[in-house]
Amino acid sequence: MKVREEKLEQITRWAEDNPDIRAVLLTSSLVNPYAPVDDFSDLDVELIFVNRTPYEADHEWLSLFGEPIAVIEEGDEVFEGKHAMKMVLYRDHVKVDFKLYHVTEFTEEVNQETLPEDWDVGYRVVIDKDDLTRNLKTPTYQAVMIQQPSEKEFRQVLNDFWWDTTYVAKCLKRGDIFYAKFMSENILRTDYLVPLIEWYIAADHQWENITTNKHGRLFKKYLPEDLWRKTEATFSGSPIDENWRALFAFADLVHEVGTVLAEKLDFTYPDQLENDVRTYLNEVKSIP
Repeated sequence: MKVREEKLEQITRWAEDNPDIRAVLLTSSLVNPYAPVDDFSDLDVELIFVNRTPYEADHEWLSLFGEPIAVIEEGDEVFEGKHAMKMVLYRDHVKVDFKLYHVTEFTEEVNQETLPEDWDVGYRVVIDKDDLTRNLKTPTYQAVMIQQPSEKEFRQVLNDFWWDTTYVAKCLKRGDIFYAKFMSENILRTDYLVPLIEWYIAADHQWENITTNKHGRLFKKYLPEDLWRKTEATFSGSPIDENWRALFAFADLVHEVGTVLAEKLDFTYPDQLENDVRTYLNEVKSIP
């Protein structure tokens, strides 16, 4: 994306000429070889200041790189005094997440025993006027890789999934679409289905440096076509009947993925729990 590259060049030139800034890093997806990148990918820029405080209070410098149409700020209260953030959406559609450090804060992070996760997913030193990055360790990218679960983790996800399907069923029978959507999308999908599919994909790749990016962004790339269609079937609109169909699609998909994983990992799948909960779901659905 040419406009994004031009904006990074603008930021770099400004930082080079600014004596308050001692180093600049580019992080996140643009420097992560395992991340998908497109025209909507953000610029994640870390600015290391002699003193960041004036730049937190001042907004004018953000306009040096274009016209901001929205700015979100987060300070010490969010990041425990380690840094501050200014997240900016510009009129030209480029979004820049500026992370602001004091030199002392940055040095403390650099000297940690292990590389902080934000840097372990990838970084590039754009400017370093004082050799502040000399002790920065090489990224391992393990922070974004799918890790093999223990049997306890595996069982917990499955037990919780089947338990929480009952809440969706009760909500649908009550006609409470808001709570039903919260439980199906925020809980069933995010907390249980996503890790199960991640593990399924990683197991298929022998657990060797595999990532599906955030919240299943690359599931379609890695899943067989038939399993992807079953995954799509778990999505629904607002009609109650659609949501019942999606709930049973969730159940069928978790059964398929879970039993395959259990066999590959030599774990025990909770068959009796599934059978009992499925009976409950069908009984609730059939109540007049």
